Amino acid sequence: MSLYHAVAFVDHYAADVLQFGAQHVVEHTLHQQLKFTRAHHSGVRTEHVFFGQICDALDGITEVLVTGGHTALADFRHYVDKHRPQTAARIAGYEVVDHPTEKQLVALARKYFAKHDQFVGIRLPT
Repeated sequence: MSLYHAVAFVDHYAADVLQFGAQHVVEHTLHQQLKFTRAHHSGVRTEHVFFGQICDALDGITEVLVTGGHTALADFRHYVDKHRPQTAARIAGYEVVDHPTEKQLVALARKYFAKHDQFVGIRLPT
């Protein structure tokens, strides 16, 4: 079973990574462990650890569509661009969405990748 594409729904507390092919969907859910640091009196370091775990979950996936709320996407994108350029290279795009179901996420991603792959000339099975 070859799964080239994935869609990730990211917020500041949890992330769902749905890797999919023509017939199969594999879900991986991550939850942030909130621990406030003394030095910062905030969860900044914890958020970076969480975003790092999301990037680790995306390893080995050819193309990823990242979805979520505006603030969470902006924070995640900033982290990825600054700390994980190898992951940033595999992110095909970012879409702001409001808590869709798993089926809605996969449908959105299939539609997105059909247009994206056609635009860049990639012929990978979906």
